Amino acid sequence: MTAQEVVELLISTGEGSEMRQLAIVDSKGDSYVFTGSKCISEAGHFVGNGYSVQANMMLNNTVWSAMSEAFENTKAPLAERLVEALEAAQNEGGDIRGKQSACLLVVKGNATGNLWEDRLIDLRVEDHSDPVTEIKRLLNVYRAYEHMNKGDLAVEKNDMKLAMDEYNAAMKMFPENLEMKYWTAVTLANTGQIEKSLPMFNEIFSQDANWKELTRRLPAVGLLNVDDNNLKLIFEH
Repeated sequence: MTAQEVVELLISTGEGSEMRQLAIVDSKGDSYVFTGSKCISEAGHFVGNGYSVQANMMLNNTVWSAMSEAFENTKAPLAERLVEALEAAQNEGGDIRGKQSACLLVVKGNATGNLWEDRLIDLRVEDHSDPVTEIKRLLNVYRAYEHMNKGDLAVEKNDMKLAMDEYNAAMKMFPENLEMKYWTAVTLANTGQIEKSLPMFNEIFSQDANWKELTRRLPAVGLLNVDDNNLKLIFEH
């Protein structure tokens, strides 16, 4: 069935249809949207190429057009484009009732049937004074951990240069996160750059002593490969 056929079927067979809004984009990229006549104003929608925007109970009737413009003009991955659309909506006044929640879900184009594989990004903010800003922050954290994961895989393959690049990228995106600094310091030590690692270890240990205890456990599993003298230098910081 086409997007239009599905929407029309659901609207014609559902209760309270005139109070509802429904949008579908089908596998060919064709979109169809229904905005009921009893949706609380301002309510409306915009259909674009491969996407749709819909909103109701907005403060202003410029919200959905602003969302469309932001989505189309943002050159970035899908998740970032969606967040830009949410930001544009809020900047136009957003929901007349104020701000409370936001969510972001991105799935694979071809499903495997395994939700843990198919849901690429699944973030939500249930209750927050500034939910769009918060979900944007969470997306940034998610992207930083993508770099961390790539760094971990590089370590497994003994590609320390790639690991260093990925850990540095993560650290730049989320500089206040101790774990990202920590594994960057460990990688520096493992690649013979002990002098560069020491100030980082010192900063991390001073903020949370548990990281020093974790460091004691790494040599046994081959994740910290330094001689006794350098290990002593690390612990002195």
